[in-house]
Amino acid sequence: MIGILCATAEELAALQARLSLGLEPTTHGPTHVWTGAHHGEGLVLAQAGIGKVNAAAAATLLLSAFDAKTLIFCGVAGGLDPALPVGALLLADALAIHDYGVMAGGRLTSTASGVIPLGAPALERPQPVPAQVVAVLTRLAARIGPRAEHPVRLGGVITADYFLNCAATRADLFARFAAQAIDMESGAVAQVAAAWATPLYVIRTLSDLAGEESHLTYPQMAQMAADNAALAVVELLALLAEMDAGRFAP
Repeated sequence: MIGILCATAEELAALQARLSLGLEPTTHGPTHVWTGAHHGEGLVLAQAGIGKVNAAAAATLLLSAFDAKTLIFCGVAGGLDPALPVGALLLADALAIHDYGVMAGGRLTSTASGVIPLGAPALERPQPVPAQVVAVLTRLAARIGPRAEHPVRLGGVITADYFLNCAATRADLFARFAAQAIDMESGAVAQVAAAWATPLYVIRTLSDLAGEESHLTYPQMAQMAADNAALAVVELLALLAEMDAGRFAP
């Protein structure tokens, strides 16, 4: 069983348009879940809602109640890297929550999430995902890159419980963490997936550039970004099916 998660209505609609899923969801607390199949593999799709708490709860649900063996998180993100435009497709090879740590002297020192922050090393970069996941994402980028209208690349994603609409903070975060994008869910799902020893593939399309006009560009670009990310999920599912059939060994 492959579990797919998204946060928003636009992301959900883009996935439903491309996957064979039941029409009516089941509801588990705040999480709506659809089931189906793709390439003969069982699928379960959850609209988690926005933010780390919703994402972690939905990921745990798919792992515990639906026995998902692989997780995919798909959707949109804000860009941090000035070299990447709106519409760029980012396949996460490193993930971290950055608003967790120690607040002192008027500044947050980020640490790895889930550890006691006092005395913990400062978080300097998102944490690399497993090598097997990187191998699949590298293959995915090579497959879809030549056909994509926007850049496709591997890169880091940091997560926080806020929508970034500040150019100064964007520049500071990029300087501190060298991550390509920021979102509100992926780091939390990564923490849950690691606890369950489950591979996680994060696919994000940049819907805005996380600056002072993000609140203006996001509504205009969210559907396009969600569509691009959903297309990449379909290609990823094909790759995973090839792996199961022994036609591709990462």
